[in-house]
Amino acid sequence: MPHPLTAPLLAGNRRALARAITLVESTRPEHELEAQALLAEVLPHTGQSVRVGLTGVPGVGKSTFVEALGVRLADAGQRVAVLAVDPTSARTGGSIMGDKTRMPRLTVHERAFIRPSPSGGTLGGVARRTRETLLLCEAAGYDVLLVETVGVGQSETQVAAMTDVFVLLTLPNAGDELQGIKRGIMELADVCVVNKADTAPAAAIRAQTELRTALTLLTPHDAPWRPVALRASALTGEGLDDVWAAVQRCAQDTDVPAKRRAQAARWFDDLLREAAWRAFRTGVDTARLHSLRADVEAGRLTAVQGVAALLASADVR
Repeated sequence: MPHPLTAPLLAGNRRALARAITLVESTRPEHELEAQALLAEVLPHTGQSVRVGLTGVPGVGKSTFVEALGVRLADAGQRVAVLAVDPTSARTGGSIMGDKTRMPRLTVHERAFIRPSPSGGTLGGVARRTRETLLLCEAAGYDVLLVETVGVGQSETQVAAMTDVFVLLTLPNAGDELQGIKRGIMELADVCVVNKADTAPAAAIRAQTELRTALTLLTPHDAPWRPVALRASALTGEGLDDVWAAVQRCAQDTDVPAKRRAQAARWFDDLLREAAWRAFRTGVDTARLHSLRADVEAGRLTAVQGVAALLASADVR
């Protein structure tokens, strides 16, 4: 029997989509089984959207930029889904979930859907179930999926492993901030945007030039897509059309089906590692694990020696 959410979800019902996302985000074992059954039913109806990841330096105005771009696309007839990931507190485990309050126009747009999700401590700037949520939004008929990450950092690169185009936002006068952006993110960026260009036009032009130089040095000569650096203002709308045109050109010049196949294989490998670790923890001698960790912490063993001893005691080869 089909899942009761399948038909309304495929019909584009936003309430059904919200309920389906809640289901896949649940950590209850029975909900996980139900969610996977639902995903299996809607999977043939996915893969038709453009997936865009957005990240940026603190204060760059990611939410404002996402709303301005999203409203522009929705007004043009596109159905836009925004997955906004909020950081989870390491202390309390809670999240503010304030992204919807920073997108008041897009929140009420009839062709838009916004879903804030807690990162849950997951590295990579995305929530643990973001990949499944992307599939659900595609099945619901959304043309453009915008994934806003929690911010720029060493691990804020997982979004590039689940989207078609990766957009990096930065600021005018971003000398120090630009230096703080990890090289790995710069290497992954398909489109770099100097946002808030209206606040300091001359500085925005300089920042754009610096980005173009950096991208030229970081991009392999045989790359199918040459990353671009643009200027824009989410407040005035300046440059937003150029940004979207660049996103479309990147999607056209990239072998998206091959990219998504590689991403799916990587997702499988990531989940396999998680499952293997859980299985190992279930069968390992907990007392032995704590004892070896204490030896490593006290300096009696190196970490490599400790892991080797644990594997030997668990008879894992």
